[in-house]
Amino acid sequence: MSLKTSFICESAIAICAAIDSHEAEIESLDRAIGDGDHYINMKRSSEVIASMVNELKPLPPDEALNKIGMKLLSTIGGASGPLFASFFMSMAKVVKHNGANNPLEIAAAFAAGVQGIMQRGKAELGEKTMLDVLIPASTTFTISAAAGKSITEICQAVKAAADEGLENTRNLVATKGRAAGLGERAIGHLDAGAKSCQVMIHASCNLLLKS
Repeated sequence: MSLKTSFICESAIAICAAIDSHEAEIESLDRAIGDGDHYINMKRSSEVIASMVNELKPLPPDEALNKIGMKLLSTIGGASGPLFASFFMSMAKVVKHNGANNPLEIAAAFAAGVQGIMQRGKAELGEKTMLDVLIPASTTFTISAAAGKSITEICQAVKAAADEGLENTRNLVATKGRAAGLGERAIGHLDAGAKSCQVMIHASCNLLLKS
């Protein structure tokens, strides 16, 4: 398994469709404790990336990832644009220098992307954000890859970690973003950003499982 630009392009299309199909759920979660524009920004982001497929195809994976990050940084507003731009650009740097020719190298690149979001958002695990899905998914990816698990086993484990991480946001007090102002009133609600990330992880993993 290696990270190919063709998979990046296919994943972009799959994620765009998945975000669209979960519109009602994501919007409902954001209306409950967010600022109401999360789904719009996620939809725009996924559509922008999907629309780049033809220009991404000729590029090596690191350049494709960096181009996605630069595009998001320049076109998507709100909190999501800069955060996901940091993800793709941080991932691109690791792919360029270390390669992405096996699951462990891809896991390292994914971990760098998550770290980029942490640094940009100044957030960490347990603050009721997308990181409550991304960090456990990344950790599980690395552990599974290091253990020599099959692609199927890795994907199943990562999806399960994303599901658990999302559910864990229900009982957390938000300390970042608009929901932070709600204090304990945010308890009982899933985080919309975490839901979006869970949807995207499932879409990418399901694509891998089909290949």
